[in-house]
Amino acid sequence: MSVIKPIPSLPFPASHLPQHGTAWRGAIGGMLGIAIAGGIGVILWGATTATLPWLVAPAGASAVLIFAVPASPLAQPWPLIGGNVLSGCVGLLCGHLIGMPLMAGSLAVGLAIAAMSVARCMHPPGGACALLYALAASGPDKWNALHLVTIVANALALGGVAWLFNNASGHSWPHRAPTPPLRSAHSALVHQALAATLAEWDEVIDADIADLDAIFQAVERRIRSIEQSAPPASQI
Repeated sequence: MSVIKPIPSLPFPASHLPQHGTAWRGAIGGMLGIAIAGGIGVILWGATTATLPWLVAPAGASAVLIFAVPASPLAQPWPLIGGNVLSGCVGLLCGHLIGMPLMAGSLAVGLAIAAMSVARCMHPPGGACALLYALAASGPDKWNALHLVTIVANALALGGVAWLFNNASGHSWPHRAPTPPLRSAHSALVHQALAATLAEWDEVIDADIADLDAIFQAVERRIRSIEQSAPPASQI
């Protein structure tokens, strides 16, 4: 008799697995975004120029965010453009002022995180952008302010493609949280309770409180629907 072995549990919740359609949508969007951003760079300053790169690596990380998780607060237009460009400026400044790559890169990443927090444009690829520009500015290539043209062009091109592609595929970008069908005193209390809970936890959650509010109320409506459709306990 053959023994059926249990399926091993995943090291992460199954809810974290993307649906096939979502995965392909993000993959296609990222491919188009990078292709168009790189193509614009090639048109503007040529593929063989030794002066400016036509793509920088942080653009790839930005593409993952804006196409795979377009609802994330970290993937909105201002974080995409402001986070990358601001961090690039910080990296250049640290690279030229300090001159030592390790120290310049370390300081640039830390200052970029602080700057993005203050400017409310937190964007994880910004850390990579700060590190890249700090290392390049303090290294033999001596990148200067002209090299910011690349990250500006990359970010603007990605933002344009994301706006067209995400909205065409049914995902609003810039993201707008779903509006519950009815607003009441209860819904206001839910919003306040969520804000108080997040403040009590002292954690940064990669979701806007308006989205959490909408999710919570949608789950409540679904639970009520299930309870109303369930047979009374006396009939079970």
